[in-house]
Amino acid sequence: MQLPLLNSIPLLLTKWKSILDPVLANPQTNMSILKNVALASGDNQIPHLLGQVQQGWILTDIQGAATIYRYQAFNATYLYLHSSVAVTVNLGVF
Repeated sequence: MQLPLLNSIPLLLTKWKSILDPVLANPQTNMSILKNVALASGDNQIPHLLGQVQQGWILTDIQGAATIYRYQAFNATYLYLHSSVAVTVNLGVF
């Protein structure tokens, strides 16, 4: 016996919602990419352009060998990164 089509659509929507909601709630799914950010040796202040307090960041590309870390708390305007050497990077910010 087959389910009538009208009865199966709400079941599918409920199932899809339960699968997609956790993915869409993950802040990394709304990541912005900042390309070719030139970091000087030492402390750097980079505008992240999110318009809200940042939740995290990742390096998506680095054009050299460097140690990079955040030296101040997240805020709504800037990402504060310290670099051991001058290097150009791509950053994913979320």
